[in-house]
Amino acid sequence: MSDARMALKGDNVVLAIGLFLTALLFFDLMGLVIKTLGGRYTAAELSVYRNVFGLVPTLIALHMAKSWKATGRAWKIRQWRLGFLRGGCIALAQLLFYFSLTFMPFATASTLSYASAIFTTALAWPLLGERVGMMRWLAVLIGFAGVILVVGPSREVFGWSATVPLGAAAFYALAAISTRLFDSDVPTPLINVYSASGALLGSLILVPFFGAFSPLQSWADLALIALMGGFGGVAVLLYVFAYRMTEQSNLAPFSYFGIPLAFGLGWLAFGEAPWDDLFPGALLIAFGGLFIVWRERRLKAATRVK
Repeated sequence: MSDARMALKGDNVVLAIGLFLTALLFFDLMGLVIKTLGGRYTAAELSVYRNVFGLVPTLIALHMAKSWKATGRAWKIRQWRLGFLRGGCIALAQLLFYFSLTFMPFATASTLSYASAIFTTALAWPLLGERVGMMRWLAVLIGFAGVILVVGPSREVFGWSATVPLGAAAFYALAAISTRLFDSDVPTPLINVYSASGALLGSLILVPFFGAFSPLQSWADLALIALMGGFGGVAVLLYVFAYRMTEQSNLAPFSYFGIPLAFGLGWLAFGEAPWDDLFPGALLIAFGGLFIVWRERRLKAATRVK
């Protein structure tokens, strides 16, 4: 029995949505800390620190998973290489996203990361062989138009400054798609353990390409690094709990609450208010993603009727 099926037994949509929104807040708080530390430490270093702390909640989630206990707490999976490869994609996504936070307004970098939903749909056909109908391609095009507006045609659309956060979104999309390639009987938390381990290994490999580990400049920085890991770790746990309480399609539309949340936090923490950069492009990105979610739910409903 899959984790999703098990979650439905105690389906609690309201509580799941509350946990999901709280997870969004903690992820954005983690981003604020990363942006604060970005001037003193490389994105690769911060990715390592994040993944060290990320292993803790991942292991806690695995320990609590009934589906893993049902397998006799087996650690070995047939597709372990895919698990580490997924972790490598996450490490690259983190590197690019954390780097984008150092030179872009917080809300702008966060908004462009939501293009991952658009990349996921666009890549489903070549990587998974899924049929992507005209309506979903339309949603992808709408979302991409939003990306162009956020980046700004007059600001080197295809320059490095635009490709960094979009590259992060693409690698996050690859990580999301790869989960559908695992055997159906593999518990989701166990997949996350392999992925978190792969992300840690990948981030460690990336550090030498950006110099070396910098000495901690103060106890305050150490506290911020611990806080960054804590925020990220709590967010992961809350996501796991939320997804185990209800279907993913019930939560996906609320992910775009992260856009106004990131805008507000960026304004409060750094005095940023990139209205001209974000709108109306952010609305198109959200609309494209929500349209994809709506279309998926319609298709699933039609399948059940048949």
